[in-house]
Amino acid sequence: MSTLRIPQPVPPVADDCEQLRKAFAGWGTNEDLIISILGHRNAAQRKLIRETYFETYGEDLLKALDKELSNDFERLVLLWTLDPAERDAFLANEATKRWTSSNQVLMEIACTRSSDQLLFARKAYHARYKKSLEEDVAHHTTGEFRKLLLPLVSSYRYEGDEVNLTLAKTEAKLLHEKISKKAYSDDELIRILATRSKPQINATLNHYKDEFGKDINKDLKADPKDEFLALLRSTVKCLVRSERYFEKAARLAINKRGTDEGALTRVVATRAEIDLKIIADEYQRRSSVPLDKAVAKDTTGDYEKMLLAILGHDDV
Repeated sequence: MSTLRIPQPVPPVADDCEQLRKAFAGWGTNEDLIISILGHRNAAQRKLIRETYFETYGEDLLKALDKELSNDFERLVLLWTLDPAERDAFLANEATKRWTSSNQVLMEIACTRSSDQLLFARKAYHARYKKSLEEDVAHHTTGEFRKLLLPLVSSYRYEGDEVNLTLAKTEAKLLHEKISKKAYSDDELIRILATRSKPQINATLNHYKDEFGKDINKDLKADPKDEFLALLRSTVKCLVRSERYFEKAARLAINKRGTDEGALTRVVATRAEIDLKIIADEYQRRSSVPLDKAVAKDTTGDYEKMLLAILGHDDV
């Protein structure tokens, strides 16, 4: 459920490149022209623009954008212009270099992408950083965080719909036992969350609720200030209700004192062509305000215009 609005017919890629070149020419940058093109092209079209721009002008479009733009607008345009796998690799690498809240970003990439998307991100990481995502995650995390995050980023889950209900019952009981004993980083608990298919985990967690009368995330709230428990709850949410996870991420980004532009940019840039419409509907249901209106109220300038373009709420 993409929010992207693409003009019909799409202009020839050579015309897009020529217009972008014009946007960079002269004294000032024509930001509106950049938004009107890149804010209305899908991933395949943006990739072709990048390739054609390099063939025509001998310069990487990303470098040209980096020279011409600044601040939150620059970050949004650069992330948006990257190929999805490159973007995930970039965000994951950035997350390995920052403070603990970045553990959420690593988990988010590991748990909300398909098996192939995560594999492509890991390959892109090799190509861009000349090392593996796994080694960086292992190096930059410790203790129970490493114990959870390393198998998550290394996973290649089965993508089929088949569910083993007997297994779901057994593993629901196992999860309940471990959580009851507060063994939150137990090998078996992590094994289930890191290796089972998403439909299988969903079946297990449904049985958990039916059998023990509580949603698993309620039982994982024993200590609301425990960062590892917060990461575990987010992991569960990303695996079975990712649109709710992203809705909350967007809501927290906007509702903070001062916008968390990093989180807002990440949600919009990574979900626009996947499920941002569902996330926006969920946001409106929770907040009684359309997401685009909340974004417009909380952001300004070219950054606001680009966000609204990707959200499908500007004029094509």
